[in-house]
Amino acid sequence: MCRRVRRSVAATLAAVAFFTLPLDAADLKPQALDAFNRYVQSTEAQVDAGLARREAYLHIDALADYRRTVAYAQLREGTVVIERLETRDDGQAIQIPGGMIHDWTGTVFIPGATLAQTLALDEDYDHHQDIFRPDVARSKILRHSGDDFLVLLRFYKKKLITSVIDTEHEIHYNIVDSTHAWSRSHTTRIQEVENAGQSDERLEPEGHDRGFLWKMNTYWRFEEKDGGTYVECRSISLTRDIPVGLGWLIGPYVTSVPRESLTFTLATTRSAVLRRAASPASE
Repeated sequence: MCRRVRRSVAATLAAVAFFTLPLDAADLKPQALDAFNRYVQSTEAQVDAGLARREAYLHIDALADYRRTVAYAQLREGTVVIERLETRDDGQAIQIPGGMIHDWTGTVFIPGATLAQTLALDEDYDHHQDIFRPDVARSKILRHSGDDFLVLLRFYKKKLITSVIDTEHEIHYNIVDSTHAWSRSHTTRIQEVENAGQSDERLEPEGHDRGFLWKMNTYWRFEEKDGGTYVECRSISLTRDIPVGLGWLIGPYVTSVPRESLTFTLATTRSAVLRRAASPASE
């Protein structure tokens, strides 16, 4: 057996061992939850300050001139512009004992779309299971009062393994003016689903599962300009950390899922708004 084949077999066996043993159970430790809450508190203080200033409404507007020019050119071509962020506490990285924070921001441009059309799709949570399939397998508005929603979303992800996770989100919208709006979402419940769709389907205890998703906040901004609407989403999620010795194998997988999910959500939002706007029913 050649060396390359042996390495491939070893990697496969390591992956199988990783996903069938260590990931069978993990606990969300209070220290990790406290650190995540501190990260979110610092982030939201920055977000609130930025909204109050009304300067650089979108993240890309705060980029250096060249990067901003490139980003806007990519957006006009239909590309999702995405970047990893990190909130620091007095310049120091916030340590997450037993966990990992994934902090990404992405932007997309929807040509010809109005702010109202974009918000109408975003708030149509009962149909997110149709719009964002396969990532969203089930969606339902549990409560709606004015600009506030409580929403159930069942996430589905299949890569090396399959994960199904039920989540509930408290979401608040704020209409700033005729061309600007923002929303903020916090998860209030996250439970991994065992044997999803089968007669013996059950929910794992919160904070005691395989640790694919323990917390998630999203921060959206919408701006109508340049003949369309820009949609920006910052997603901050908490997962279990990577066991020592398997970072080279598992690290790229764990860190790729939040980025891929955000990219998919924004690209699908763009396509869905354009499709609705072009349909005869929207006229």
